[in-house]
Amino acid sequence: MPDLPRRIGVRTCVGDCPGLNAVLRSVTKHALQAGLDVHGIEDGFLGLIENRVRELRYDDVSGILALGGTILGTSNKANPKRFATGFDEAGDVVWEDVTERCFRTSEEHGREALVVLGGDGTMACAQPFAEAGVSVIGVPKTIDNDVIGTELTFGFLSAVEVATEALDRVHTTAESHGRALIVEVMGRNAGWIALRAGVAGGADIILVPEIPFSVDRVVDMIEWRRSMGRRATILCVAEGATMEDGEKIVHAHDPTSPDPVKLGGIGEIVARAIDERSPVEARAVTRGHIQRGGSPGANDRVSGTQFGAKATRLLLEGKTNRMVAWAGGRVTDVDITLPAGGQRTIQPDDPLVRAARDCYTSFG
Repeated sequence: MPDLPRRIGVRTCVGDCPGLNAVLRSVTKHALQAGLDVHGIEDGFLGLIENRVRELRYDDVSGILALGGTILGTSNKANPKRFATGFDEAGDVVWEDVTERCFRTSEEHGREALVVLGGDGTMACAQPFAEAGVSVIGVPKTIDNDVIGTELTFGFLSAVEVATEALDRVHTTAESHGRALIVEVMGRNAGWIALRAGVAGGADIILVPEIPFSVDRVVDMIEWRRSMGRRATILCVAEGATMEDGEKIVHAHDPTSPDPVKLGGIGEIVARAIDERSPVEARAVTRGHIQRGGSPGANDRVSGTQFGAKATRLLLEGKTNRMVAWAGGRVTDVDITLPAGGQRTIQPDDPLVRAARDCYTSFG
């Protein structure tokens, strides 16, 4: 059996989401109880690049279960294999591999294991550490719920609750004015938030990236509802939704980020298209980063606690290069390289898609 680690590092990477502090609390308390030293790495991999590390004690993580965000901070621009260090004379980004700098920081602080909280990109960034002999355990984090290898990521269910509340609220104004109200939600290239929130919020039309839509079919649904005496139509639209033979709508482009494309704006485009083709007035609202913020819901507090405890338990069992996962209604673990195979997306025959269609919900 391999030697067990005596000192571990934990970091939260890329975008924030509800439940990060719940996992940090669980990992740290479990590790301290087992006699391990715990170091918190600030701002994700940036803390390793810039050598910003601090010890985590019981008091540091006590009382943070319901706290949103992350007490360690995070960064979505700190891929050690491809780190932006500035611009050249032509104005192009200068990229540098700073992995060795991260190794030196880890060695300086005597860390023998890492627990990384993040999505598919984070798991890929952790590979050089595992290959160098550092015990690495991943915990899947993203509101998008798109990590391959797990049926659930912490943060997702809290984001769904925020999106569902928005859908609940626009029902009344849509009915009052006889409008089509569109709620645009996050999710990148996956439509899990839109699908679950759309069903929970009683959306009449749900548009997701995995099922390209036609504006004509959207308008047909609105007109059919009017013929049935319904004044309002509610649409839940994923930011990555695309029209047939169309492209995703890009809100912004950040050349210094490992993931430079920022999606957004499809809701307004759908609203304008409805206005042009239908007598029904359309309005669009965007939830945006509100879905990431605030206190985690009960489900994410529970899953965060379970995931964090599992991560520490794996280290204590001498495991490495594993990712905590949820499958078949229980916490388990998979190979940490599994998420690198792409993104977990909705299948057209997903049971929830079928159930929604059975309730007259259109997918455009």
